[in-house]
Amino acid sequence: MAVIINYKKCCWKDGECSSCGCKGSSKKCNGCVEVCPVNALIRNKLVEIVPDKCISCGACVEACPKIAIKLVN
Repeated sequence: MAVIINYKKCCWKDGECSSCGCKGSSKKCNGCVEVCPVNALIRNKLVEIVPDKCISCGACVEACPKIAIKLVN
C-alpha cells in the first residue's frame, strides 16, 4: 500500500493551514504529520511523504480533516 495526497483537498498550502481552524496565532496544525508514528510526513510548502519511512498504517488517513490522504495499492 502507498499513501497519496490530493493536494487540491489538502488544507496545508504555502506553508500554513488554509482552512481547518488551526490558523490561530500559533499556526500549528494538529493532523496527519503529528499522528504519523514513524515521522513519514513532513510539512514544507506542502505536506510531503517520505516513502522509505512510511509503513502504510493509515493513521494520517484517519487524521486528515479534509479527506485528502488515501492508501492505495
